[in-house]
Amino acid sequence: MKHEEANKEIGGRGAEKQRGKRVGGNSKIKNVQSPAPNPQPVVASPQSPVPNLDDWLEIGKIVSPQGLSGELRVYPVSDFPERFEVPGKRWLLCSGDTEPQPIELLTGRYISNKNLYVIKLAGVENCDQADALRGCKLMVPASDRPQLSEDEYHVLDLIGLEVFMQASGELVGTVVDIIPAGNDLLEVKLHESFATEKKQKTVLIPFVEAIAPVVDLKSNRIEITPPPGLLEINN
Repeated sequence: MKHEEANKEIGGRGAEKQRGKRVGGNSKIKNVQSPAPNPQPVVASPQSPVPNLDDWLEIGKIVSPQGLSGELRVYPVSDFPERFEVPGKRWLLCSGDTEPQPIELLTGRYISNKNLYVIKLAGVENCDQADALRGCKLMVPASDRPQLSEDEYHVLDLIGLEVFMQASGELVGTVVDIIPAGNDLLEVKLHESFATEKKQKTVLIPFVEAIAPVVDLKSNRIEITPPPGLLEINN
Protein backbone atom coordinates (compact mmCIF):
# COMPACT_ATOMS: atom_id res chain seq x y z
CA MET A 1 0.00 0.00 0.00
CA LYS A 2 1.01 3.60 -0.35
CA HIS A 3 2.15 5.95 2.34
CA GLU A 4 2.94 9.61 2.66
CA GLU A 5 5.01 11.02 5.41
CA ALA A 6 4.63 14.53 6.68
CA ASN A 7 6.67 17.66 7.16
CA LYS A 8 7.42 17.12 9.41
CA GLU A 9 4.46 14.97 8.26
CA ILE A 10 6.33 13.23 11.17
CA GLY A 11 5.96 14.85 14.51
CA GLY A 12 5.67 18.08 12.64
CA ARG A 13 8.91 17.51 10.84
CA GLY A 14 7.11 18.34 7.67
CA ALA A 15 7.87 15.41 5.45
CA GLU A 16 4.73 13.39 3.16
CA LYS A 17 7.60 11.35 6.23
CA GLN A 18 6.25 13.04 4.55
CA ARG A 19 9.31 10.04 3.80
CA GLY A 20 7.32 8.28 1.22
CA LYS A 21 8.01 5.87 -1.49
CA ARG A 22 6.03 3.17 -3.20
CA VAL A 23 5.74 0.07 -1.05
CA GLY A 24 4.17 -3.27 -1.73
CA GLY A 25 3.20 -6.44 0.04
CA ASN A 26 1.02 -6.08 3.10
CA SER A 27 2.28 -2.70 4.19
CA LYS A 28 -0.56 -0.32 4.94
CA ILE A 29 0.95 3.13 5.34
CA LYS A 30 0.49 6.12 3.08
CA ASN A 31 3.36 8.49 3.46
CA VAL A 32 2.14 11.75 3.56
CA GLN A 33 3.94 15.73 1.77
CA SER A 34 2.82 29.11 -10.91
CA PRO A 35 4.67 32.18 -10.16
CA ALA A 36 8.21 32.59 -11.36
CA PRO A 37 10.61 29.95 -9.98
CA ASN A 38 13.37 30.68 -7.52
CA PRO A 39 16.30 28.73 -9.00
CA GLN A 40 18.95 30.44 -6.86
CA PRO A 41 18.61 29.33 -3.22
CA VAL A 42 19.12 32.03 -0.65
CA VAL A 43 22.13 31.47 1.57
CA ALA A 44 21.00 31.06 5.15
CA SER A 45 22.35 33.43 7.78
CA PRO A 46 22.50 32.95 11.55
CA GLN A 47 19.62 35.43 11.80
CA SER A 48 17.40 33.56 9.32
CA PRO A 49 14.11 32.64 11.00
CA VAL A 50 13.20 28.96 11.16
CA PRO A 51 10.42 28.12 8.68
CA ASN A 52 7.04 27.19 10.14
CA LEU A 53 6.21 24.00 8.26
CA ASP A 54 3.06 22.94 10.11
CA ASP A 55 0.99 23.72 7.00
CA TRP A 56 3.27 21.89 4.54
CA LEU A 57 4.17 18.34 3.55
CA GLU A 58 7.55 17.41 2.13
CA ILE A 59 7.17 15.10 -0.85
CA GLY A 60 10.77 14.88 -2.05
CA LYS A 61 14.29 16.26 -2.01
CA ILE A 62 16.32 17.42 -5.01
CA VAL A 63 19.57 15.48 -4.98
CA SER A 64 21.31 16.48 -8.25
CA PRO A 65 20.92 17.73 -11.82
CA GLN A 66 20.01 15.23 -14.54
CA GLY A 67 21.86 15.96 -17.77
CA LEU A 68 22.44 19.45 -19.17
CA SER A 69 18.93 20.73 -19.89
CA GLY A 70 17.87 21.64 -16.34
CA GLU A 71 16.21 18.38 -15.33
CA LEU A 72 16.45 17.41 -11.66
CA ARG A 73 16.77 14.15 -9.77
CA VAL A 74 14.41 13.93 -6.80
CA TYR A 75 14.40 11.41 -3.96
CA PRO A 76 10.73 10.84 -3.11
CA VAL A 77 9.28 10.80 0.38
CA SER A 78 5.78 10.19 -0.93
CA ASP A 79 4.12 7.07 -2.29
CA PHE A 80 2.02 9.02 -4.78
CA PRO A 81 3.54 9.10 -8.31
CA GLU A 82 1.25 11.96 -9.30
CA ARG A 83 3.23 14.22 -6.99
CA PHE A 84 6.10 14.03 -9.50
CA GLU A 85 4.47 13.06 -12.78
CA VAL A 86 1.37 15.26 -13.08
CA PRO A 87 2.13 18.84 -14.17
CA GLY A 88 1.03 21.66 -11.92
CA LYS A 89 2.00 23.86 -9.01
CA ARG A 90 4.44 22.62 -6.42
CA TRP A 91 6.55 24.50 -3.86
CA LEU A 92 10.27 24.62 -3.16
CA LEU A 93 11.89 25.09 0.23
CA CYS A 94 15.58 25.94 -0.11
CA SER A 95 18.25 26.82 2.41
CA GLY A 96 17.52 30.20 3.96
CA ASP A 97 13.89 30.34 2.84
CA THR A 98 11.35 31.27 5.51
CA GLU A 99 8.52 29.64 3.57
CA PRO A 100 8.17 27.43 0.47
CA GLN A 101 8.18 29.24 -2.87
CA PRO A 102 5.78 28.30 -5.71
CA ILE A 103 7.17 26.56 -8.77
CA GLU A 104 5.59 24.86 -11.80
CA LEU A 105 6.20 21.16 -12.41
CA LEU A 106 6.27 20.56 -16.17
CA THR A 107 7.11 16.86 -16.50
CA GLY A 108 8.33 13.94 -14.43
CA ARG A 109 9.26 10.29 -14.79
CA TYR A 110 10.29 7.49 -12.43
CA ILE A 111 13.64 5.65 -12.53
CA SER A 112 12.74 2.39 -10.86
CA ASN A 113 16.22 0.93 -10.38
CA LYS A 114 17.32 4.05 -8.48
CA ASN A 115 14.07 4.91 -6.67
CA LEU A 116 14.31 8.44 -8.06
CA TYR A 117 12.13 10.75 -10.12
CA VAL A 118 13.51 12.98 -12.85
CA ILE A 119 11.49 16.19 -13.08
CA LYS A 120 11.48 19.39 -15.11
CA LEU A 121 10.58 22.69 -13.42
CA ALA A 122 9.60 25.91 -15.17
CA GLY A 123 12.46 28.39 -15.40
CA VAL A 124 15.20 25.83 -14.75
CA GLU A 125 16.86 25.61 -18.17
CA ASN A 126 20.41 24.43 -17.64
CA CYS A 127 22.67 22.36 -15.42
CA ASP A 128 23.91 25.36 -13.41
CA GLN A 129 20.38 26.43 -12.49
CA ALA A 130 19.52 22.85 -11.61
CA ASP A 131 22.63 22.46 -9.47
CA ALA A 132 21.68 25.59 -7.52
CA LEU A 133 18.57 23.71 -6.36
CA ARG A 134 20.50 20.77 -4.96
CA GLY A 135 19.20 20.00 -1.47
CA CYS A 136 15.94 21.93 -1.88
CA LYS A 137 12.77 20.19 -0.78
CA LEU A 138 9.62 19.77 -2.84
CA MET A 139 6.52 20.62 -0.82
CA VAL A 140 2.74 20.59 -1.07
CA PRO A 141 0.16 22.12 1.30
CA ALA A 142 -0.80 19.87 4.20
CA SER A 143 -4.40 20.29 3.12
CA ASP A 144 -3.53 18.37 -0.05
CA ARG A 145 -3.29 15.01 1.71
CA PRO A 146 -4.93 12.34 -0.48
CA GLN A 147 -7.90 10.34 0.75
CA LEU A 148 -6.89 6.90 1.96
CA SER A 149 -8.52 3.53 1.55
CA GLU A 150 -9.39 1.22 4.42
CA ASP A 151 -6.30 -0.07 6.25
CA GLU A 152 -4.14 2.74 4.86
CA TYR A 153 -2.72 5.44 7.10
CA HIS A 154 -0.86 8.70 6.87
CA VAL A 155 2.45 8.59 8.65
CA LEU A 156 1.49 11.55 10.81
CA ASP A 157 -1.51 9.62 12.07
CA LEU A 158 0.75 6.83 13.33
CA ILE A 159 3.45 8.86 15.04
CA GLY A 160 2.74 9.00 18.75
CA LEU A 161 0.41 5.99 18.89
CA GLU A 162 0.96 3.68 21.84
CA VAL A 163 1.78 0.05 21.06
CA PHE A 164 0.34 -2.77 23.17
CA MET A 165 0.71 -6.54 23.22
CA GLN A 166 -2.67 -7.81 22.07
CA ALA A 167 -2.64 -10.92 24.25
CA SER A 168 -1.62 -9.35 27.56
CA GLY A 169 -2.48 -5.67 27.10
CA GLU A 170 1.07 -4.79 28.18
CA LEU A 171 2.32 -1.39 26.97
CA VAL A 172 5.29 -1.90 24.65
CA GLY A 173 6.07 1.71 23.79
CA THR A 174 5.30 4.60 21.46
CA VAL A 175 5.70 4.94 17.69
CA VAL A 176 8.36 7.58 16.99
CA ASP A 177 9.07 7.04 13.30
CA ILE A 178 8.27 5.02 10.18
CA ILE A 179 11.13 3.33 8.32
CA PRO A 180 10.45 2.67 4.61
CA ALA A 181 11.36 -0.90 3.66
CA GLY A 182 9.94 -3.85 1.72
CA ASN A 183 7.26 -3.69 4.38
CA ASP A 184 7.26 -0.46 6.36
CA LEU A 185 8.64 -0.66 9.87
CA LEU A 186 7.29 1.04 12.97
CA GLU A 187 10.13 2.44 15.05
CA VAL A 188 8.88 2.08 18.60
CA LYS A 189 10.47 3.70 21.64
CA LEU A 190 10.12 1.09 24.36
CA HIS A 191 8.35 1.95 27.59
CA GLU A 192 10.73 1.74 30.54
CA SER A 193 8.76 -1.16 32.01
CA PHE A 194 9.23 -3.11 28.77
CA ALA A 195 12.92 -2.42 28.14
CA THR A 196 15.25 -5.40 28.31
CA GLU A 197 18.14 -5.93 30.68
CA LYS A 198 20.44 -4.72 27.92
CA LYS A 199 18.63 -1.38 28.08
CA GLN A 200 17.31 -1.60 24.56
CA LYS A 201 15.58 1.70 23.82
CA THR A 202 13.81 1.11 20.49
CA VAL A 203 12.60 -1.74 18.32
CA LEU A 204 11.52 -2.03 14.69
CA ILE A 205 8.17 -3.74 14.12
CA PRO A 206 6.92 -4.69 10.62
CA PHE A 207 3.67 -2.84 9.96
CA VAL A 208 1.77 -5.74 8.43
CA GLU A 209 -1.62 -7.24 9.20
CA ALA A 210 -0.22 -10.39 10.80
CA ILE A 211 1.89 -8.47 13.33
CA ALA A 212 -0.16 -5.29 13.80
CA PRO A 213 -3.77 -6.46 13.36
CA VAL A 214 -5.36 -3.58 15.28
CA VAL A 215 -4.82 0.11 14.54
CA ASP A 216 -7.26 2.29 16.50
CA LEU A 217 -6.61 5.96 15.78
CA LYS A 218 -9.46 7.11 17.99
CA SER A 219 -8.02 5.26 20.97
CA ASN A 220 -4.44 6.21 20.08
CA ARG A 221 -3.29 2.57 20.08
CA ILE A 222 -1.82 -0.21 17.99
CA GLU A 223 -2.08 -3.82 19.11
CA ILE A 224 0.64 -6.24 18.03
CA THR A 225 1.11 -10.01 17.93
CA PRO A 226 4.87 -10.30 17.34
CA PRO A 227 6.53 -13.66 16.68
CA PRO A 228 8.96 -14.90 19.33
CA GLY A 229 12.17 -12.88 19.45
CA LEU A 230 11.01 -9.98 17.28
CA LEU A 231 11.11 -7.42 20.09
CA GLU A 232 14.66 -8.43 21.01
CA ILE A 233 15.97 -8.46 17.43
CA ASN A 234 17.92 -5.21 17.85
CA ASN A 235 19.80 -6.36 20.95
